Amino acid sequence: MPAGLIALALGGFGIGLTEFVIAGLLPEVAADFHVDEATAGWLISGYALAVVVGALGLTAAATRIPRKAALLGLMVLFVVGNLLSAIAPDYGVMLAGRILAALCHGAFFGIGSVVAAGLVAPEKQARAIAVMFTGLTAANVLGVPFGTLLGQAFGWRSTFWAITVIGVVAMIGVALLVPRDAADRPAAGLRGELSAFRSGQVWFSLIATVLGFGGMFGAFTYIAYTLTGVSGFPSSAVPWLLILFGLGLFAGNWVGGRLADRSIDGTLLWLLGALAVVLVGFALVAGIPVGAVIALVLMGAFGFATVPALQLRVLSYASHAPTLASGGNIAAFNLGNALGAWLGGLTIAAGLGYTSPLWVGAAMTVGALIVVAIAAAASRRRPSPAESADRANSEASLPFS
Repeated sequence: MPAGLIALALGGFGIGLTEFVIAGLLPEVAADFHVDEATAGWLISGYALAVVVGALGLTAAATRIPRKAALLGLMVLFVVGNLLSAIAPDYGVMLAGRILAALCHGAFFGIGSVVAAGLVAPEKQARAIAVMFTGLTAANVLGVPFGTLLGQAFGWRSTFWAITVIGVVAMIGVALLVPRDAADRPAAGLRGELSAFRSGQVWFSLIATVLGFGGMFGAFTYIAYTLTGVSGFPSSAVPWLLILFGLGLFAGNWVGGRLADRSIDGTLLWLLGALAVVLVGFALVAGIPVGAVIALVLMGAFGFATVPALQLRVLSYASHAPTLASGGNIAAFNLGNALGAWLGGLTIAAGLGYTSPLWVGAAMTVGALIVVAIAAAASRRRPSPAESADRANSEASLPFS
């Protein structure tokens, strides 16, 4: 495994920790700044909106910058944002720090996916992307529980000081371990990068990401209510159940990367179908504690197993100008998160119960499955430029798949 992948994964770990750990510390932060729960919630929702802006805006701005330099610049932004959060004298500065850190999120994973794919042989590129996203899954499994415990024991600021240190270490790792030759390819420029969006297959991929990942995340957003209000678990058990969910994410990401290296569309069709079945099954057995735990783990596993394939599919159809398309897909992940959460909230508000987001998630996942099936059929009729080039060279693998 190239050492540069470890540096990218560490950066992903820090970014994932920044995104998710605030949920466990929100009461302490709100009390410290004397704001109500709704106002404190903007530290989460504001972050998510800034991720979408950064995934498109900063990635577009970085199209003419060498990718390694862009990654280092993004890590500087990440460190400054979390440092601001750690020393924030008031709520406004805290929110500004969160937004600064969030702006680097989408661009880092977007550019980092391209760099990770360039560090390995073509037949291992999905696994390389999965390694980078391992940092994000590890943040859920290990970082969030320990970050919450650290903040509760020594004050919430201590968690952001720790994340700042992680960011500095990751930045040094990228500087020392990511080889410039593998990371820096001839720049396509903004116009060249935008040309990737002329491909119908790129749009198919983005829509599949919104629906597929949004289906899983929409169900997950209200999972605490499902586990306590339907499954009957005490609220004290929810953090431990979420660790099990995180283990499912970790395992799914690892397996999904290996499967996607064999067949992107085949992997997506199988995983999205399985995820839809799991979500329906979860809704049906949510009232049975053991069944709910099994379904929770499977939801995480199948949901996150789609991530390497979804990211790699965009890259394979934008191989001539992958950076902005990759960042766009990261934005699509977060747009799906917001859409799934919104739709799930509507069903709960309509009085359909705490299992209703699971049904919404299943419906969105089926939508993603249909989109991928249509895209796969169209791809067989008209292969991507990367596929055509490889066939001409009598090679079996894509430049990015």
